[in-house]
Amino acid sequence: MTAPTLPRTQDLSDGALGTALLHVERGDTASARSTLAQAVADGISTGGNASLFHGAPALEFVLLRAGITRRDVCAAVDRVVAARLTAARRRQESGVLPHVAEFDLIRGLTGLGALLLARSEAAPLLKDVLVYLVSLSRPVRTEEREMPGWWSDVGPSGEELDGGHGNNGVAHGIAGPLALLSLAARHGVQVPDQREAIAVFDHWLDTHGCNYWTSDDQLRAPGPPTPVPTRPSWCYGRAGTARAQHLAAIALGDPSRRRAAENQVIQTLTDAVWLDRITDATLCHGWAGLLTVVRAVAEDSPAAARFTPLIADLHRRLAADRERLPERGLMEGRVGAQLPVEATDATGWARLLLIT
Repeated sequence: MTAPTLPRTQDLSDGALGTALLHVERGDTASARSTLAQAVADGISTGGNASLFHGAPALEFVLLRAGITRRDVCAAVDRVVAARLTAARRRQESGVLPHVAEFDLIRGLTGLGALLLARSEAAPLLKDVLVYLVSLSRPVRTEEREMPGWWSDVGPSGEELDGGHGNNGVAHGIAGPLALLSLAARHGVQVPDQREAIAVFDHWLDTHGCNYWTSDDQLRAPGPPTPVPTRPSWCYGRAGTARAQHLAAIALGDPSRRRAAENQVIQTLTDAVWLDRITDATLCHGWAGLLTVVRAVAEDSPAAARFTPLIADLHRRLAADRERLPERGLMEGRVGAQLPVEATDATGWARLLLIT
């Protein structure tokens, strides 16, 4: 049933599965079935690249949005999750720092945990994933000093980076585990020290979330890093991290921190200095992602009307720019830009972004 290699069609980011997700959201059952058949024509991948955005886990996510549960696909995903957890535990036992791909949303255990949380039935492995993510909140002692448990020896793209880095984004950094732990708590899924881990990651972002990632020099500096206006996107940037902290505040029952996160979203996305850094309509780092984030924040806000003008402005910007995208895909193309225009998340597709 499974194949060790990764068919190109089983790519949620820019392959057939992303297109199928749009068909499902539109209620176009015939097109969705046709596209899904294309995606699984060469088997279902459970290889080394299997993740929320590739292979069996990506397929299960789309099927769940269509209200379909296939036991064989779930079993394949469970094997992927179990293998990743085993590898992570071995790495921890060795004392080696993690690569971001071990824990992040796009490639790692945070994304797989998001999928398990999205299942209609309780997934036993979900708590194991949460226990692993909680463990990242505990400092790791290296030969020189104590480091954050999610610190990576290599850069955000796997490149050599002197002293390593601490990634802060939702897609590849600690904001992703923060969001998943918070959403799990909201759904009544709890493991030991979960609230404490949420607080650790949340307070780290208070200081370091102003940057995409934290360098070794910044970590050694006597004071906090200086905020520099950057693209305030979902994947990296103030909009995505603010939503993660918003979810944390809700999970911890902290109304003052919830208001602070909401204020940051509004202040950032009404400031031309920040907005001018958004250059396209994509879901990953453009208008589509921002619109989806703001809708989710508004849905959870006791003062949702504050966001109405912002939502209207982002919708206008997205509608004006989405057809200019040269690619078709979900995360960086027209498919993803179309999703928040046509619907406000009827199928729960935005769970892919860990904002709901």
